[in-house]
Amino acid sequence: MSRPDFSFTKLVVQDLEAMARFYQDVYGLNAVGRVQEKIGGEAIDEIMLSAGSQVSPGSLVLLKFVDRRDTPRGEVILGFTTSDLPALLGRIEAAGGTVHDPIRELPALGLHVAFARDPEGHLAELVQMGSSSPAR
Repeated sequence: MSRPDFSFTKLVVQDLEAMARFYQDVYGLNAVGRVQEKIGGEAIDEIMLSAGSQVSPGSLVLLKFVDRRDTPRGEVILGFTTSDLPALLGRIEAAGGTVHDPIRELPALGLHVAFARDPEGHLAELVQMGSSSPAR
């Protein structure tokens, strides 16, 4: 069994641009990427922040749900990377969690991503690097 690595934290925000400026100005983080995608069918816009010039373990990702009027304060999405995304999803389901959004490929980023919830409903983004297709 491959152990997933805790890699990043996603902070759900209401004003993406203002919050990105805040974390850059106050903590000296650099905007190193931007993704506009979907989670469970909901449009998202996110800015990846890092102390260096690229996304690295411990990065902070600011995420806005585009069509939500109000975002619950304190909502966080945990991020894990793994070398075997299907196996990780299987362990999540076996332990009482659920798959929120199945595996899909993001070719522009060279990765596969899925989202899962723990038994209490907390959301995690699960990432497998590389363009080879994980089976599920």
